[in-house]
Amino acid sequence: MNSAEEVISIQFNRVSSNKLYIQIYDQILSEIQSGTFQIGDKLPTERELCAQFGVSRAPIRQALSALEMKGYIYSRQGEGVYVKSTMPQEEALTDESFLNSVSPEDIVEARMNIEPLIACMAAQRATADEIQLLRETINQMEAETADGHYVPETDERLHMEIARASHNDLFIQFMTVITQAMKQQEMWRFIRDRTVTRPDYRDTNFSEHKEIIDAIEQKQEDKAARLMTQHMQNLFNRYWKD
Repeated sequence: MNSAEEVISIQFNRVSSNKLYIQIYDQILSEIQSGTFQIGDKLPTERELCAQFGVSRAPIRQALSALEMKGYIYSRQGEGVYVKSTMPQEEALTDESFLNSVSPEDIVEARMNIEPLIACMAAQRATADEIQLLRETINQMEAETADGHYVPETDERLHMEIARASHNDLFIQFMTVITQAMKQQEMWRFIRDRTVTRPDYRDTNFSEHKEIIDAIEQKQEDKAARLMTQHMQNLFNRYWKD
């Protein structure tokens, strides 16, 4: 294994404009899985990755966030990003039959009780870089909403970024499992697609998320928790009462 402080010399290929972060994700993952980067190795800095890929920081951060969500890498505040595993973490944490057995009620009940605390901790602990990433994602959601679209992946990514901003590994793992359950649970997708995709719900959904991100950015932990509680309650009401 290479020294944890030794940065591996690798030349990534520049990417095209189509789904930048996915192309970046795929290239970095390929180097991890091929053994170029081993567990404990430090990845190039964001600035170095921007130069190699020929992109701004936004898609780099999105790609790194996706890799961290999958359990391939982890970050040390002020030090950099390191390889954690060569296998996606949720494969070890979740079983397909278990995810299929989770009900939509289970998902909402769990989220209603834990995500307000996650938002509170994020408001306390989020770094400037994490706030910037949250702001970029909420801006993306705003643009999608204005175009008349609800993109589940953007919604899921925003909640994952809030969890990472809490700096609590168990909260991050909780949201990883929840995200996988939402993606795999057919009834959840059915209920989601007949509610939040409606124009009135779509606009409200964006507004609620923006208020939560504003509270986190302003370090208003009680407000962030309260807004997340209301968002989760509204989620329940939309899915089962309307």
